[in-house]
Amino acid sequence: MLTAHPAILRDLVEQYETLRILHAEEGTPASRQRLEDVSYTLCVSTGTRRVEEALAVARRQLAAAPRVTDASHRIEDAAPAAGTDVRLTA
Repeated sequence: MLTAHPAILRDLVEQYETLRILHAEEGTPASRQRLEDVSYTLCVSTGTRRVEEALAVARRQLAAAPRVTDASHRIEDAAPAAGTDVRLTA
């Protein structure tokens, strides 16, 4: 089973919910495309094919994941560019 980082899943679910409301209100091609894009990413991130399944999987994974609330534990850059001097700060 594919498991995405909880922060990524949380962000995707929030984006999906926001874009679903935006598309319902606006109904524009642009809002539809944004909703389709985040739906696709959510499906890929959860290893599913339908957004309903993706949301269910994401919510289960988020419920089981510890929630980091301390801002010092946030990931600023998940993958620094090659040759980048990476320094950790507290």
